[in-house]
Amino acid sequence: MKQVLQNLKDGRTTLWDVPMPAMSRGSVLIETTTTLLSSGTERMLVDFGRASLLGKAMQQPDRVRDALQKVRTDGLVATLSAITDKLDQPLPLGYCNAGVVTAAGADVGGIRVGDRVVSNGKHAEYVTVGENLCVRIPDNVPDEDATFAIPAAIGLQGVRLAAPTLGETFVVIGLGLIGLLTVQILIANGCRVIGIDRDPSRAALAATFGATTVPADADVVMDIIARTGGIGVDGVLICASTSSDEPVAQAAKMSRPRGRIVLVGVAGLALSRADFYEKELSFQVSCSYGPGRYDPRYEEKGFDYPIGHVRWTENRNIAAALRLMADGRLTPQALITHRFKLDEAERAYALLVEKTPSLGIVIGYPQQAPERNDARLKSADASERTVPLTLAGKAVPVAPSAVRVNVIGAGNYAGRVLIPAFRRAGAALNGIASRNGVTAAHYGRKHAAAFASTDAAALCASPDAQAVVIATRHDTHAEYVLQALQQGKHVFVEKPLCLTRAQLERITEAMAAATRSARLAKRPEPILMAGFNRRFAPQVTRIKNLLAPLAAPKALVLTVNAGMIAPDHWTQDRDSGGGRIIGEACHFVDLLRYLAGSPIASFEATGFEAIKPASCDTASITLRFESGSVGTIHYFANGHRSLPKERLEVFCGGKALVLDNFLKLRCYGWPQFTRQNLWRQNKGQEACVAAFVDAIANSGPAPIPLAEVLEVSGVTIDIAQELG
Repeated sequence: MKQVLQNLKDGRTTLWDVPMPAMSRGSVLIETTTTLLSSGTERMLVDFGRASLLGKAMQQPDRVRDALQKVRTDGLVATLSAITDKLDQPLPLGYCNAGVVTAAGADVGGIRVGDRVVSNGKHAEYVTVGENLCVRIPDNVPDEDATFAIPAAIGLQGVRLAAPTLGETFVVIGLGLIGLLTVQILIANGCRVIGIDRDPSRAALAATFGATTVPADADVVMDIIARTGGIGVDGVLICASTSSDEPVAQAAKMSRPRGRIVLVGVAGLALSRADFYEKELSFQVSCSYGPGRYDPRYEEKGFDYPIGHVRWTENRNIAAALRLMADGRLTPQALITHRFKLDEAERAYALLVEKTPSLGIVIGYPQQAPERNDARLKSADASERTVPLTLAGKAVPVAPSAVRVNVIGAGNYAGRVLIPAFRRAGAALNGIASRNGVTAAHYGRKHAAAFASTDAAALCASPDAQAVVIATRHDTHAEYVLQALQQGKHVFVEKPLCLTRAQLERITEAMAAATRSARLAKRPEPILMAGFNRRFAPQVTRIKNLLAPLAAPKALVLTVNAGMIAPDHWTQDRDSGGGRIIGEACHFVDLLRYLAGSPIASFEATGFEAIKPASCDTASITLRFESGSVGTIHYFANGHRSLPKERLEVFCGGKALVLDNFLKLRCYGWPQFTRQNLWRQNKGQEACVAAFVDAIANSGPAPIPLAEVLEVSGVTIDIAQELG
């Protein structure tokens, strides 16, 4: 299918061939008929992409501070690499989509196949969205008009926060797409509306909707004060997009005592206390479409807010905007300035680059033949979930002896670390799958994969690959591991292996069955490897070699300044992420297990009692090994980010070693060896992948013994359960 993407490095907008997005529980698949390009919002993205690296930095000072901190802890090279890789990722554009539902996932109840719907889907021939982000279009509202329901909902949420009453006077600053829709909503609410914009044509358009406007050469504040008899306006909605502080300052000056100001767009926030203090003004920032926005439980999992407690969610705001259109009180057609076909999308974005005056830019999509549409209403065409990739128009050549791998998951870690590591290890990338298809196509093109897909099950079963690499969200790891093992594949799964003891037992049984099958068929036994890369780091390898001759028990202390992650982040969710102990601390359990060289006999785990069960990502874990060695992991999320993340201390037989953040290794008690320092942090990711590929190519043993993978996974699950 075709999708509009933007290159963040240079701001170029292109039309890509990408796989049809994958379905999930609670989501619907929509065949797009029309999308709306918002000239204000999307111009900001284009301008950001076209800015130089310095220009981008000036627009995001918070990110600059984060980058400088990363330089101090991880080094300049690692930081520049992370920034470059991030800017290299294509950005899917668009958030106003109308189309027809062609498939619905499990748990979807309110939307049916065949419904015409509007959603915040991207500029793409097919999109998937959660049910709560999808609203049926009334029969008398055309698809073109319906796409305006999304920006209208943004304006409507701002209006709700301002709480206008019949007869009040409101000012709308910024008469772009959202501003003009907001004008109409306020008028429909019985308000007197004054519009402000530097563009006289936009002011004239606002006047056709019933607003009065301020002349471009007038003193805005004095003009409005005069019009209101010296009282000032009841409220101001700022719908402009600017870095200037002027809109907020003007809003405060033109408001009556105890007036309401709502920021719907973007503006500078260097507020004057005197302006707000003397009038006791209220100021609020509106969050997009309304309650539910950015809440994964609402948007992704389909949990609605009870109407008795939250009357106007983002879904209900979009529905209300559509009803205004159906009743003729919101007329989007007057806001359309340009129309393009999908294959002309690059021309549409050129208008933004050229600063051509525009408001609503509508993109129309080619419709399938009726018989093909009927098939779509029954199920998505599986063939469209895979897109072949080429280099310079030619198929990617593959050495006959190369280990062929399929990669499921193309997020930041997979794209920045794992996929390049497999390429450097000599593996051939057969296919890459991701849920939305865009990242799979991007990294597939970048690293010479044969195809991109959104069909993970097909990659597990593909006869063209010997191994499957799993780098998806944690809750899917066990499922894909089982599918791949059932197909006799070698499996590399980015940690964790699984989230529960029941899953671990199923994997153990599946691995035993796959091994028996391989032996009967006289083929190499499958390798199951978790991405416990730290044991492969060069400095850890040196530590292991230094400790090898020492028979005395070891005392191991590993301090991890894990840093805070918001409680609503997916890794903190017990269902999808499993929590940070299972999701990340498994790395450190494995590292100490490796250095101790002995099975774990028992453990003790202590966390903050006061925060249970909300979070258990700050804990001390003590491991006792059968050899008599003892290891302690201090996994702390309550430290300062300026402290480097990891510090390992090893004490044994009158000697000691200290490894700081995989950069500096200092040794005490070894006369012939005192230090090993690296220019760039190396946590062993490439060596870990290379060992896996080499083991497959040469039919060697698993780089990490299966028993250790299962042991570490099981112990970590038990630790997480102990911590609550």
